[in-house]
Amino acid sequence: MRGFRWPPPPDGGPRTYGPGPTAPRTGRPALPEPETELVATPHGVRLEQLITGVGDPVTVFAHGFASGIAVTRPLGSGVAGRKVFFQFRGHGRSDAPAGPWSYGELARDLRAVADLSGASRAVGVSLGAGALCQVLAESPERFERAVFFLPAVLDRSRATAARQRLTDLIATVEAGDLSAVADVVSTELPAAVRNTPAGWAYLRQRIDQLMRDGLAPALAGLLDDVPVRDPAALAPVTARSLVIGCVGDELHPVEVAERLAAALPGAELHVYDKPGVLWTNRADLRERVAGFLNG
Repeated sequence: MRGFRWPPPPDGGPRTYGPGPTAPRTGRPALPEPETELVATPHGVRLEQLITGVGDPVTVFAHGFASGIAVTRPLGSGVAGRKVFFQFRGHGRSDAPAGPWSYGELARDLRAVADLSGASRAVGVSLGAGALCQVLAESPERFERAVFFLPAVLDRSRATAARQRLTDLIATVEAGDLSAVADVVSTELPAAVRNTPAGWAYLRQRIDQLMRDGLAPALAGLLDDVPVRDPAALAPVTARSLVIGCVGDELHPVEVAERLAAALPGAELHVYDKPGVLWTNRADLRERVAGFLNG
């Protein structure tokens, strides 16, 4: 039986148990992380950001829980204009002010980066999609176009299993347990990718970033919070919206994407038939996001 294990072999190739190829196989290394900057916000929290591209329009990208710039960058491929990727408080090099935190604080981070850069469009991933919901509930006309990729919650808190998985990730990162962190992070990968060169490269990059920057304990408080108390708060939103979900994702139930699309006026909904969209449907996803934002 072949299985996943950590640490990876030193030559970079996957190792499997049982019959199969045994020669060293070198995986393509992950791209080096680009140089980012810390920007001061009006609410006193410095946030890490990366700006790519030039000209207008400007699009801000908000990442998911325990994720960051590196994971959201593929969504900007093909998007015209300037792209602003940033790290929420408690992630990467961004400040981690004293908690507790709610989606209100995340919305403030997102709004500040958007205002400072003059962004008229926004892409929110998972946690970032929730923050984007709150921004639009408070300011329905703030963005012209909005993309919600794999929204995790709307007006109901996360399921118990999802909360436990993310709580475990915070705890293992804080404990510095590389093997345990790898076990949790590996669940982000489709089973077919976990023991491949591409899978090892992704794991190395994610684990290196998590162990270097850590995760603020105050993030745990977000697991019981919701972006909006009533989806009707999104009825006045004027932005053209695209909601993208997928079937079979424990952290991002497809029902959340469907309910969010129903709450946003005239929203377009697309549902993929299996999880791991960034691995199994990357080209289609990039084209779909770029086509919508450039439209």
